[in-house]
Amino acid sequence: MEYTKINGLDIVDLALKFKEYLIISDLHLGYEQSLNAEGIMVPRFQYPQIIARLEEIQRRSSASKIIVNGDLKHEFGQITRQEWNETLEFLEFLKDHFDEIILIKGNHDNFTKFIARKTYLEVFDCFKIGDSLVLHGDRILPELSQYEVGNLIIGHEHPCIGLRSGERVEKIKCYLTGKYHKYNLTVMPSFNFVTEGSDVLQERPLSPFLKKLSTGDLEVHAVENFEVFSFGRIKDITAVRDKFN
Repeated sequence: MEYTKINGLDIVDLALKFKEYLIISDLHLGYEQSLNAEGIMVPRFQYPQIIARLEEIQRRSSASKIIVNGDLKHEFGQITRQEWNETLEFLEFLKDHFDEIILIKGNHDNFTKFIARKTYLEVFDCFKIGDSLVLHGDRILPELSQYEVGNLIIGHEHPCIGLRSGERVEKIKCYLTGKYHKYNLTVMPSFNFVTEGSDVLQERPLSPFLKKLSTGDLEVHAVENFEVFSFGRIKDITAVRDKFN
């Protein structure tokens, strides 16, 4: 199967494939319960969608190993009942389907290590595959230069692109690619179905990696149901949008 490549990585819908690994990011399991606690009544629909999508991605990619690049769960300072149930079930699902599971610590993962221990897994700050380093992207590791890699793969940002049709704006999850100093940088969309994410044409970046570079030079690769749409650089998209508005 032919895949769109970015920085030597294969885009397989909301996952990247590199060698035998799938990489996914920002699942935020338990998000619905958190919204319900805030008075926003959202049904708990996300978990079965995550499982169904991941099964299809694995079927198409034949990957044997997986990396979860941060924010497996949603709550910062506790583990809710929904998070306990869904994360434990999800990790058991991964153990049944993959030969190796790597969990990367995200900013929402203060308590994920306790859940991981229940399934005899560890949580890492980052993980190196060949010439690539996978890290969540919520902070810049002080020892980054020690890894001697050419590619950085981050999550955290939840990028999407807002496409306007009349008064309506349709948001589509996307990957971003560009340069961070000497590194090729790849920013992943979230593997989360409660929200599409942050519109890269409208909102300020969250990740310190993106705050330190000109985001207008980043390339946008949107994904929708296993199709990839390459839009070019953010500043070129913005220029075309402004010309017709």
